[in-house]
Amino acid sequence: MTRVSLSRRPRQTDIARFAGVSVSTVSRVLANEPGISTNVRDQVIRIASELGYNIRPVPSAQPQNQRSVALIPVDQATGGLGMFYEGILSGLRGAASRSGGTLLPRLVRSSSLKASELKHTLSETDATGIFLVGIDPPEDLCGWLIESKIPTVWVNGNDPDLQFDCVSPANFYGARLATQHVIAAGHQRILHFTMSHRHTIRERVRGFEAAAAKNGVTTRIVQLPSASRTSMEACEAMEAVLRDEQGFTAAFCMNDMMAVGVMEALTNHHLSIPRDFAVMGFDDLPCASMTMPRLTTMHVDREAIGQEAYYLMQRRIADPGAEPRKVELAVRLVEGATVQAPCKQPEDGELSA
Repeated sequence: MTRVSLSRRPRQTDIARFAGVSVSTVSRVLANEPGISTNVRDQVIRIASELGYNIRPVPSAQPQNQRSVALIPVDQATGGLGMFYEGILSGLRGAASRSGGTLLPRLVRSSSLKASELKHTLSETDATGIFLVGIDPPEDLCGWLIESKIPTVWVNGNDPDLQFDCVSPANFYGARLATQHVIAAGHQRILHFTMSHRHTIRERVRGFEAAAAKNGVTTRIVQLPSASRTSMEACEAMEAVLRDEQGFTAAFCMNDMMAVGVMEALTNHHLSIPRDFAVMGFDDLPCASMTMPRLTTMHVDREAIGQEAYYLMQRRIADPGAEPRKVELAVRLVEGATVQAPCKQPEDGELSA
């Protein structure tokens, strides 16, 4: 094979060009991060060596027999979002299995989670890392985690202080795309059903508001109680909106469970979906494919979130001093049959079709 050479000091862009990969891939290979195929890794290392690039030795990114605890809120895991978190756990388990590690899921009461409970769990399981799945830990607990130097990854969560590794779906951009889809269908008065009890959910509110502001549409935020775990609260809230008769023609719901409740209320009022009213969901949970008509929603790759979280944990254990990394995974539109242009009301003297 022909050797490559340069007349100047090589850079990562040169390695990427000769190896036929992205600069990001080169950076990950040189940092010995997981998630890169053996062939690509060998190719990048070979090109880097031939160019005379100074490859610094780094700790192994795949420690053996890694034992990690995944803490999941009991109310989330056993409620309507159970399938969401089961998908994340499936991704975590798969990544752990492939790397020879062990994942130990534990249900906790996130509202009362304390350092003493974590200490006991770590001692009991002999775990070397903690996944906080759907948990936004209080400030005092964050302080203890940092002081104790326990590798910690927030899964389906965002650390506003940028102290921890985090992975989540692209909540802001996904919500903005969802809202734009509803607006593009011709809707000018749109509801948003939400519970803003977590930072990730507030990002969906921001995405909704950004799209609405850009397009000058009329909106209303329908705030449900933080303890809402079924579609019942969304149904009752939508019933109240319909009684107000404020002329809204569409609703974007923060998750599919809420969308199911909204659709139930519309059906109770003999409104056709989407002819009379459009409904947009988020998450693409199994219930989205069971509605009639099929719910239009945003797909979240839950297994990929779990896999990426495990890679972040491997990186953190291999290099404890690395800067925290915040990863957002793209979401995509799932074209159902619950969003279309609103039904035009006949003008005076005009017959309806």
